[in-house]
Amino acid sequence: MTPLEVIFLGVGEAFDERLPNTSVLLKYQRSDKTYFHLLLDCGFTAPPKLWKQLRDKEALDAIWISHFHGDHFMGIPPLLVRFWEEQREKPLILISQKGIKDKMDKAIEITYPGFKERMKFEIHYLELEPGESLSVGDFILRAAESEHSQRNLSLRVDLEDVSLFYSGDGRPTKESKSLSREAGLLIHESFRLREDVPGHGTVMSSIEMAKECGIPNLALVHIHRYVRRDYKDEIDEIIKKEDKLNVFMPEPGDSFFL
Repeated sequence: MTPLEVIFLGVGEAFDERLPNTSVLLKYQRSDKTYFHLLLDCGFTAPPKLWKQLRDKEALDAIWISHFHGDHFMGIPPLLVRFWEEQREKPLILISQKGIKDKMDKAIEITYPGFKERMKFEIHYLELEPGESLSVGDFILRAAESEHSQRNLSLRVDLEDVSLFYSGDGRPTKESKSLSREAGLLIHESFRLREDVPGHGTVMSSIEMAKECGIPNLALVHIHRYVRRDYKDEIDEIIKKEDKLNVFMPEPGDSFFL
């Protein structure tokens, strides 16, 4: 079976004082014992967790950006500056919806004016839109829109005999459910417990989606800080009752193997 480690660097929402922004590292070991690393989102509090996980400046291969809210992509400018400080040479791949290069150029210029011209390594920008398929390293990527306040693309990652689906932010849609079907792992934003909030998923809607789409494993992430604090016992009870679905709330640093 293909060895794929899913590392939850962060699992929090935008303004959580305890948990870093939701950011997930996919670590794939090839048959020759080399690795390919794909990072799913990189918000402003995520980089320190990545730096602890990957000591080698050349180790990270690519980053997927689900949408352009700060808690999902504004950790990339400091990440690039540290790579520059450590004299990284390998190109870095940045993948997202149309307009990624313009968004990133502006973000880099705002945070570190003039820095982009000093970089010694290349950035390769790749665009992915719904209905398309993109091969990145060892992964096949496909995307679908969710319902969010800003256009968000959920992502399906396929790798030989394993697959996972990462929501980014947003309420599930017919398109995102269709793309997620029979994935091995669903990582879904679950902002509230049950309360219907425009543009966001809930713990219960994530569970319903996993069941409907035939997904055996569900990671609940991006839960509102007060919901995770005040309703943890209730969420734990809901999880315990799911005997045919493996539901869990990962903590930063936890790993799941596919």
